[in-house]
Amino acid sequence: MEQRNQTVMKLAQTAILAALCYVSFTYLQIKIPMPGGDATSLHIGNAFCVLGALLLGGWYGGLAGAIGMGIADVMDPIYITGAPKTFFLKLCIGLITGLVAHRIAKINESSDRAYVAKWSTIAAIAGLAFNVVADPVVGYFYKMYILGQPQQMAEVLAKWSTATTFVNAIVSTVLVSFLYNAVRPILLRSGLLTGPTGHTRPMAQ
Repeated sequence: MEQRNQTVMKLAQTAILAALCYVSFTYLQIKIPMPGGDATSLHIGNAFCVLGALLLGGWYGGLAGAIGMGIADVMDPIYITGAPKTFFLKLCIGLITGLVAHRIAKINESSDRAYVAKWSTIAAIAGLAFNVVADPVVGYFYKMYILGQPQQMAEVLAKWSTATTFVNAIVSTVLVSFLYNAVRPILLRSGLLTGPTGHTRPMAQ
């Protein structure tokens, strides 16, 4: 029964983070129009994907980002064709962040705040650095071979995407490092923080 309750809690938390991804991407973005009716944007949606991976584990964080920003793409006439690419990339961001944070550093097993702060930042950098490289590369081939766009247009979008994704990564890393290390002690004290295994962890004395 306890395991079931933990799963329900994590799913509810994932839904909240997915909603935050959706809202932050949809309403807090700065859209930059591109040739051919396409666009790239400055946004903080990835921050909540990474935050989910740090709080809940890679799969849940990745799904929060994939679902939240995937739906945001579907609801936007400019981005709708890129929704499958978005779903894949955001899922990967979560998985990579979760791998570093929970499989390598095991931050949920530490009560050392300096250690947790360091490795949560490293994990965020790892997940978002992947996106800086993968987003323009995957986007380039996706535009050319899936959507059939001319090579020149795909190249222009890839170059702009590299720049905006890099800016997004820097801003999101700073934001998520602050948010995670601010809310982690509160969630631990309240018993709401769950790790990748689904067990709550009380604050170490």
